Amino acid sequence: MTSTNSFLGIPVIGDISEGEKRPKQRPIEDLAPLMQAVLDDPTIVEFGWAQYTPYFNDGDPCVFGVRGEIWVRTVTDEDVEDTYDLEVDRYGGHPSLGKKDRTWNRETSSYDEKPYEGPDEARYERCQALNAAIEGGEFLDVLLNAFGDHAEVTVKKDGIEVGSYSHD
Repeated sequence: MTSTNSFLGIPVIGDISEGEKRPKQRPIEDLAPLMQAVLDDPTIVEFGWAQYTPYFNDGDPCVFGVRGEIWVRTVTDEDVEDTYDLEVDRYGGHPSLGKKDRTWNRETSSYDEKPYEGPDEARYERCQALNAAIEGGEFLDVLLNAFGDHAEVTVKKDGIEVGSYSHD
């Protein structure tokens, strides 16, 4: 689009390609209570996620983001070595967090969510709220500034570990 705007009082003339539309960014203060609610749960040992900018995206722009859902490890899962098998899944779940199944309703062209199944619905909802915040894109600036690009983040009650995340 041709623009005759100004930037810092300096006229800008020319064709400006609009960048990617992304959610309005929110401050760290909005993320803090969601993380603290999960950290305060005595059953949750740790949680984390991977964040990076893809190197290639099948012709689409390569944009920084959180890739996949957060994972959560609880005390009932301590004997499981691969915590990524314990990903928070809105409709699948795992035994320590529970689940909410859903089925496709052809008449309404939408999903019907089933009642929660599991040991603690409040814990499940706290984890889902944190997942929605981290995965939703509204805290990308906060996450990038705090943990960097190509990072694997693990949050524990006594600290946050950041490792390099390798991806294709």
